[in-house]
Amino acid sequence: MLDNFATLWELIADTVGQRVAIVHGERERTWADFDARAARLASALAGLGVGPGTTVAVNLRNCIENVEAVFAAFKLRAVPFNVNFRYRERELGYLLQDAKPRVIIYDHAFRDRVLPAIERSGLPVHGVEVNGEGPPAGGTLSFEALIAGHGPAPRVPRSGDDELIIYTGGTTGFPKGVVWAQASALRRPALRGAPVSTAEEFNQAVALPDARAVRLVIAPLMHAAGILSTAGTLTAAGTVVFCTSPRLDPYEVLTLVERHRVTAFSVIGDAIARPLLDALEEAAANGRPYNLASVETVMNTGGIWSAPVKKGMLRHGRFTIVDSLSATEAGGFATAEASEPGEIETARFQLGPNTRVLNDEGKNVVPGSGEIGMLAISGRLPKGYLNDPEKSAATWPVIDGVRYAMPGDLATVEPDGTITLLGRGSEVINTGGEKVFAEEVETVILSHPAVRDAIVVGLADERWGSRVTAVVCVQAGRTLTGPELIDHVGRQLADYKRPRQVVFADEIPRSPTGKADRPAARRLAQEATAAS
Repeated sequence: MLDNFATLWELIADTVGQRVAIVHGERERTWADFDARAARLASALAGLGVGPGTTVAVNLRNCIENVEAVFAAFKLRAVPFNVNFRYRERELGYLLQDAKPRVIIYDHAFRDRVLPAIERSGLPVHGVEVNGEGPPAGGTLSFEALIAGHGPAPRVPRSGDDELIIYTGGTTGFPKGVVWAQASALRRPALRGAPVSTAEEFNQAVALPDARAVRLVIAPLMHAAGILSTAGTLTAAGTVVFCTSPRLDPYEVLTLVERHRVTAFSVIGDAIARPLLDALEEAAANGRPYNLASVETVMNTGGIWSAPVKKGMLRHGRFTIVDSLSATEAGGFATAEASEPGEIETARFQLGPNTRVLNDEGKNVVPGSGEIGMLAISGRLPKGYLNDPEKSAATWPVIDGVRYAMPGDLATVEPDGTITLLGRGSEVINTGGEKVFAEEVETVILSHPAVRDAIVVGLADERWGSRVTAVVCVQAGRTLTGPELIDHVGRQLADYKRPRQVVFADEIPRSPTGKADRPAARRLAQEATAAS
């Protein structure tokens, strides 16, 4: 009973119905309203053929309706999945063919992409439009009209085996749907420090005043970091706050932290953390510092959060920084926690209790050996990739009778048992017969005080096969030359890891979540090379 998102959220709505569940701009949704609207939407979706095991596509930016759509699908024991709102017709067509949803719920701004994709797919997909002005396009339905025109769906028994699909772009090829059983994806609150096991204990836990965590979700819900942190906060009866700006606005983020007394938020490496730090420094210098007194935890996943930026953030509040190694395929590989500047290092992590670093023979890497291994974690894992048993077997192998997740993150183990993260194997640059891990070089580049952001890529080279190339954005008001940066790297890493070329750019290509857009950075470097 306590292993299903919809069932737990219904219990919360019954227990603390007037507590605010979701905030987006000036709009708020209480738990009672959140549950009632999702129940009415579930009734409408059932009329469109949605039921247990049916997939439902959600193509929305961060908003209340996004979470309502997911809740409605969960209520019906259907399987919601995320759609990257940047996808065009071709990519949307692939997702439709792969997941075969009965319904796609989309923002009217994406109408010109979604409707042609539905038509070309030839599948019986119902389009449900959110935020449209006037009647929806021919053949589609209005989100609000469906809610207004239907009574609530009855509550039904559900299972922890009910599913959630999270599509990940991966590093190559088409996106892959990671299929999670809800029991593996959710986390329940604790009652007086102990896990809850009954509905009565759960209700007691969520009714406690200190159960009201307030999380600001910056990452798009179309990515695992966004949807899982949102779902986790709601399952703990907390309040989720969304930004309204379609792009990162550090001033909005910090204003929301103050206004809603946010207790936790996440960054995606320096791409998010550095603009926030700049805004904090600017406000403090102007005599109007932001109040971060409510913040207890600032988390990071999905990008390099450099030591200088971590230390800078800690100057503006008393909170704990939690740097986590996670992936759509599994979470909790390793963490690095700090609440004082002296505790901080870049790319050094403590392994999680279920994590190992395995060599090519499937054996543990010996601490201090310098051997490179792959992170592997057991425990709560997804079922696999949708429609791809071969890749599933490779990513979640069984070793010595235990199933592990091994998405491809490489690391070395230090003598004290901590690990140094090197990055994904797909981000290895082969230069002159040596292997260079892009993220390792990026970490060192980001430690230079004049560097604001950087991505390292490999460019074709007649002599070396590939040459290590750094695409760098310099801090405002600072100067930096290519040789200076190359020397900086050379003082900390082997000579073959030093960039042979440095390309300066005004902005570094990144996805909406702050992840490195290496193909775009490579094209930028190639264009700069051709023009020189």
